Amino acid sequence: MEILPSIGFVCALFFPAVGSVLGASAAGMASIAAMKKCFLRGEPAPFILIAFVGIPLSQIIYGMILMNSIIKAADKILPITGFLAGLLGGIAIGISAVYTGKAGALAADAMGETGKGFGFYIMVMGILETAGLFVMVFLMAILK
Repeated sequence: MEILPSIGFVCALFFPAVGSVLGASAAGMASIAAMKKCFLRGEPAPFILIAFVGIPLSQIIYGMILMNSIIKAADKILPITGFLAGLLGGIAIGISAVYTGKAGALAADAMGETGKGFGFYIMVMGILETAGLFVMVFLMAILK
């Protein structure tokens, strides 16, 4: 039972990291395709496409903050609480990162085709990212 919080804090970082890589790679591949479309039309590619690639990476930071909260609270909580907070919280944050990246992929495609709508696309990605942020904050409140 003593090892459960340790497994939990590893999961709190692992799953958001995996989700961030999956999300950023989806957005990155779509950004490259959008750049190609621009180049084929003889237009410069909007540098702002890179923003869509980087946004899912912030979920790693949320995972790290959750991990640190679990480590700090390990003496005050039941071992199963630390385990479940890390496992389920990490998975939820990771899923948020994946879908933030998928939205970024669609945003890159639309931006590459139209050159318009950046603010709207960022807002959608921000809303999806907020789910991961909420998970981190709410679990931190439970761990105090």
